[in-house]
Amino acid sequence: MKHLACVLVLALAPALTAQVPGDSGAAPPADGAEAGRLRAQVRQRWAEHVRTTLGLSDEQAGKLDGTERRFEEQRQPIRARQRQLNQALNAELAAQSPNEERVKQLMSEREQNQLRLQQVNRDEDRDMQGYLTPVQRARYQDERRRFQRSIANAVQQQRERRQNRPAPPARPRRRPPR
Repeated sequence: MKHLACVLVLALAPALTAQVPGDSGAAPPADGAEAGRLRAQVRQRWAEHVRTTLGLSDEQAGKLDGTERRFEEQRQPIRARQRQLNQALNAELAAQSPNEERVKQLMSEREQNQLRLQQVNRDEDRDMQGYLTPVQRARYQDERRRFQRSIANAVQQQRERRQNRPAPPARPRRRPPR
Protein backbone atom coordinates (compact mmCIF):
# COMPACT_ATOMS: atom_id res chain seq x y z
CA MET A 1 0.00 0.00 0.00
CA LYS A 2 2.87 2.37 0.77
CA HIS A 3 4.34 1.73 -2.70
CA LEU A 4 0.96 2.51 -4.26
CA ALA A 5 0.79 5.79 -2.37
CA CYS A 6 4.26 6.79 -3.59
CA VAL A 7 3.45 5.97 -7.20
CA LEU A 8 0.13 7.79 -6.93
CA VAL A 9 1.80 10.86 -5.50
CA LEU A 10 4.44 10.99 -8.20
CA ALA A 11 2.11 10.46 -11.11
CA LEU A 12 -1.02 12.32 -10.12
CA ALA A 13 0.35 15.26 -8.20
CA PRO A 14 0.08 17.64 -11.16
CA ALA A 15 -3.44 16.49 -11.91
CA LEU A 16 -4.91 16.65 -8.43
CA THR A 17 -3.15 19.46 -6.63
CA ALA A 18 -5.55 22.06 -7.94
CA GLN A 19 -8.46 20.20 -6.37
CA VAL A 20 -7.13 20.96 -2.92
CA PRO A 21 -8.49 24.12 -1.26
CA GLY A 22 -5.89 26.86 -1.27
CA ASP A 23 -4.23 25.47 -4.35
CA SER A 24 -0.82 26.92 -4.90
CA GLY A 25 -1.22 26.68 -8.65
CA ALA A 26 2.33 25.49 -9.11
CA ALA A 27 3.09 24.37 -12.62
CA PRO A 28 3.20 20.63 -13.15
CA PRO A 29 6.54 19.14 -14.11
CA ALA A 30 7.35 18.65 -17.77
CA ASP A 31 5.73 15.54 -19.15
CA GLY A 32 7.53 12.74 -20.85
CA ALA A 33 6.83 9.21 -21.88
CA GLU A 34 7.69 7.97 -18.39
CA ALA A 35 5.33 10.45 -16.73
CA GLY A 36 2.52 9.39 -19.07
CA ARG A 37 3.17 5.75 -18.33
CA LEU A 38 3.17 6.43 -14.60
CA ARG A 39 -0.09 8.36 -14.83
CA ALA A 40 -1.73 5.47 -16.67
CA GLN A 41 -0.45 3.05 -14.03
CA VAL A 42 -1.72 5.28 -11.24
CA ARG A 43 -5.13 5.65 -12.88
CA GLN A 44 -5.35 1.87 -13.10
CA ARG A 45 -4.35 1.39 -9.47
CA TRP A 46 -6.69 4.17 -8.34
CA ALA A 47 -9.54 2.49 -10.23
CA GLU A 48 -8.74 -0.85 -8.57
CA HIS A 49 -8.50 0.79 -5.15
CA VAL A 50 -11.81 2.61 -5.56
CA ARG A 51 -13.52 -0.46 -6.97
CA THR A 52 -12.42 -2.54 -3.99
CA THR A 53 -13.03 0.13 -1.36
CA LEU A 54 -16.49 1.01 -2.64
CA GLY A 55 -17.48 -2.51 -3.66
CA LEU A 56 -18.32 -1.44 -7.22
CA SER A 57 -19.88 -3.69 -9.84
CA ASP A 58 -18.27 -3.89 -13.30
CA GLU A 59 -20.95 -1.54 -14.62
CA GLN A 60 -20.40 1.01 -11.83
CA ALA A 61 -16.62 0.84 -12.25
CA GLY A 62 -16.94 1.50 -15.99
CA LYS A 63 -19.28 4.43 -15.46
CA LEU A 64 -17.05 5.89 -12.75
CA ASP A 65 -14.00 5.65 -15.01
CA GLY A 66 -15.87 7.47 -17.78
CA THR A 67 -17.08 10.15 -15.40
CA GLU A 68 -13.61 10.72 -13.93
CA ARG A 69 -12.04 11.02 -17.39
CA ARG A 70 -14.74 13.34 -18.75
CA PHE A 71 -14.63 15.72 -15.80
CA GLU A 72 -10.84 15.63 -15.57
CA GLU A 73 -10.74 16.93 -19.15
CA GLN A 74 -12.89 19.85 -18.00
CA ARG A 75 -10.70 20.50 -14.94
CA GLN A 76 -7.38 20.60 -16.79
CA PRO A 77 -7.84 23.97 -18.55
CA ILE A 78 -9.29 25.46 -15.37
CA ARG A 79 -6.21 24.35 -13.43
CA ALA A 80 -3.92 25.68 -16.14
CA ARG A 81 -5.67 29.05 -15.89
CA GLN A 82 -5.35 28.90 -12.09
CA ARG A 83 -1.59 28.44 -12.44
CA GLN A 84 -1.39 31.41 -14.82
CA LEU A 85 -3.38 33.60 -12.46
CA ASN A 86 -1.29 32.58 -9.45
CA GLN A 87 1.95 33.20 -11.31
CA ALA A 88 0.74 36.62 -12.49
CA LEU A 89 -0.43 37.51 -8.98
CA ASN A 90 2.86 36.36 -7.44
CA ALA A 91 4.81 38.39 -9.99
CA GLU A 92 2.69 41.47 -9.33
CA LEU A 93 3.10 41.11 -5.57
CA ALA A 94 6.85 40.70 -5.95
CA ALA A 95 7.12 44.01 -7.81
CA GLN A 96 8.65 47.03 -6.06
CA SER A 97 5.22 48.69 -5.97
CA PRO A 98 2.41 46.33 -6.98
CA ASN A 99 -0.42 47.74 -9.06
CA GLU A 100 -3.46 47.71 -6.77
CA GLU A 101 -5.95 47.46 -9.63
CA ARG A 102 -4.08 44.60 -11.28
CA VAL A 103 -3.90 42.71 -7.96
CA LYS A 104 -7.63 43.26 -7.46
CA GLN A 105 -8.37 42.04 -10.99
CA LEU A 106 -6.19 38.93 -10.62
CA MET A 107 -7.70 38.06 -7.26
CA SER A 108 -11.20 38.40 -8.71
CA GLU A 109 -10.31 36.22 -11.70
CA ARG A 110 -8.73 33.65 -9.41
CA GLU A 111 -11.87 33.49 -7.28
CA GLN A 112 -14.07 33.09 -10.39
CA ASN A 113 -11.78 30.34 -11.64
CA GLN A 114 -12.00 28.53 -8.29
CA LEU A 115 -15.79 28.74 -8.52
CA ARG A 116 -15.66 27.16 -12.00
CA LEU A 117 -13.57 24.31 -10.61
CA GLN A 118 -16.02 23.82 -7.75
CA GLN A 119 -18.89 23.72 -10.25
CA VAL A 120 -17.15 21.03 -12.28
CA ASN A 121 -16.72 19.02 -9.08
CA ARG A 122 -20.43 19.46 -8.24
CA ASP A 123 -21.41 18.41 -11.76
CA GLU A 124 -19.22 15.33 -11.47
CA ASP A 125 -20.84 14.42 -8.16
CA ARG A 126 -24.29 14.90 -9.67
CA ASP A 127 -23.32 12.54 -12.49
CA MET A 128 -22.17 9.94 -9.96
CA GLN A 129 -25.53 10.12 -8.20
CA GLY A 130 -26.96 8.25 -11.17
CA TYR A 131 -25.01 5.05 -10.54
CA LEU A 132 -23.42 5.16 -7.05
CA THR A 133 -25.33 4.72 -3.82
CA PRO A 134 -25.14 7.56 -1.29
CA VAL A 135 -22.77 5.45 0.84
CA GLN A 136 -20.51 4.76 -2.15
CA ARG A 137 -20.46 8.46 -3.09
CA ALA A 138 -19.59 9.46 0.47
CA ARG A 139 -16.80 6.89 0.61
CA TYR A 140 -15.53 7.95 -2.81
CA GLN A 141 -15.39 11.59 -1.73
CA ASP A 142 -13.62 10.59 1.49
CA GLU A 143 -11.01 8.53 -0.40
CA ARG A 144 -10.49 11.32 -2.89
CA ARG A 145 -10.05 13.93 -0.15
CA ARG A 146 -7.55 11.69 1.62
CA PHE A 147 -5.66 11.19 -1.60
CA GLN A 148 -5.68 14.91 -2.38
CA ARG A 149 -4.32 15.70 1.08
CA SER A 150 -1.49 13.23 0.59
CA ILE A 151 -0.76 14.79 -2.82
CA ALA A 152 -0.74 18.28 -1.32
CA ASN A 153 1.62 17.16 1.44
CA ALA A 154 3.95 15.47 -1.04
CA VAL A 155 3.99 18.55 -3.27
CA GLN A 156 4.73 20.77 -0.27
CA GLN A 157 7.57 18.48 0.84
CA GLN A 158 8.97 18.46 -2.70
CA ARG A 159 8.93 22.29 -2.77
CA GLU A 160 10.67 22.44 0.59
CA ARG A 161 13.33 20.00 -0.60
CA ARG A 162 13.92 22.10 -3.72
CA GLN A 163 14.22 25.28 -1.66
CA ASN A 164 16.66 23.66 0.77
CA ARG A 165 18.70 21.90 -1.89
CA PRO A 166 22.17 23.39 -2.27
CA ALA A 167 23.13 24.68 -5.68
CA PRO A 168 24.92 22.13 -7.85
CA PRO A 169 28.69 22.48 -7.78
CA ALA A 170 30.12 24.58 -10.55
CA ARG A 171 31.85 22.62 -13.26
CA PRO A 172 35.41 23.56 -13.99
CA ARG A 173 35.71 25.30 -17.31
CA ARG A 174 37.62 23.46 -19.94
CA ARG A 175 39.94 25.30 -22.16
CA PRO A 176 39.39 24.76 -25.83
CA PRO A 177 42.08 22.70 -27.57
CA ARG A 178 44.79 24.77 -29.27
